[in-house]
Amino acid sequence: MLTGKQKRFLRSEAHHLNPIFQVGKGGVNENMIVQIEEALEKRELMKISVLQNCEFDKSEVAEQIAQGAKAEIVQVIGSTIVLYKESKENKQLTLPR
Repeated sequence: MLTGKQKRFLRSEAHHLNPIFQVGKGGVNENMIVQIEEALEKRELMKISVLQNCEFDKSEVAEQIAQGAKAEIVQVIGSTIVLYKESKENKQLTLPR
């Protein structure tokens, strides 16, 4: 679980990032979750965009992805989800305590 201080730090780090994945009409599927998990292992921090034609609520989508990829939701703002998962092999970010 991330603290408020850690979430603030991660939000500032994610500010300049562009969304890598888009969730559309089909919603979230297993293949997407596997790809997101692999991308998080390489990057640790990423943005996902929820398109307007998505049938599900963006907070539901964020929960599904976070549970499937075993990641932390940093922020859901507008139609963008920011996720964080500590990398096992190439750790890039050092979180404040």
